[in-house]
Amino acid sequence: MARFRTAVTATSVLVFLTVLLGVSTKAAGAGLACNARWPLCDGGFLNLFPATVPSAFEWLHRVVAGVTGLAILGTAALAWYDGERRAIRYATLLGLALTPVQVYLGRQTVTVFSDPILAAHYWTAMGIFGSFAVATTLAWRDALTPTVARRSLLVAAVLVPVQVAVGPLVVATYTPPVQALHYAVILLLFAAAYVGAAAGWKTFGPEKYAVALALALTPVLVSLGRSVFQSTSLIPVYEAVAAVMFLALAGAAVASRRGQMKSASPA
Repeated sequence: MARFRTAVTATSVLVFLTVLLGVSTKAAGAGLACNARWPLCDGGFLNLFPATVPSAFEWLHRVVAGVTGLAILGTAALAWYDGERRAIRYATLLGLALTPVQVYLGRQTVTVFSDPILAAHYWTAMGIFGSFAVATTLAWRDALTPTVARRSLLVAAVLVPVQVAVGPLVVATYTPPVQALHYAVILLLFAAAYVGAAAGWKTFGPEKYAVALALALTPVLVSLGRSVFQSTSLIPVYEAVAAVMFLALAGAAVASRRGQMKSASPA
């Protein structure tokens, strides 16, 4: 278990970094520097001599994505070889199954670069991250306590307004670094909410429904966050979803704290 925990945690971190690097690459338009060529670019053999900074950035993203793909393959194989719990095995298998799809979509972002392809590429990346976030949380589940659950929910609640604050609704200049920060907060928000749910599910009372609601609304919030700078009519909906998520996560954290104190008090 210790070996697999290390492997799945490291792979999740790699996936996290790859997603952020991909967001930055897309935001900077670096994929276009390769002139619709894939897997080649403009720097000769293995692109060792990139002609421009954008093409070097695009190639860096490809290299990191390749390393991450190998880590995904190795971690999924290790989960089955070590006989990890079925939920863990299938979570890593889902991430592995999505990886070649992501590679193909990555190619399409260079050769086609259309909005549907970019959206599919992004959501597939989110699926891979989600599957490994789940696998990592389940691998560490024995070490997760009700206190961890409460604190994770509080972190997730705080990250809801933070992701609004660093998103296109508030930030005037939505530069590549700002976009990377925005999506980093989104990924951490999902991870914190899921850790809170997994750590406290067996001890939660009615607050489990609030946590489930927040998790269900996460992709909705992400989708709206990507769309509000194109359609201002979605801003009220985006704000409403963010408010509901914040209240659900904060309320669940407070309720779980009260439930923990009540169960610990002498009869």
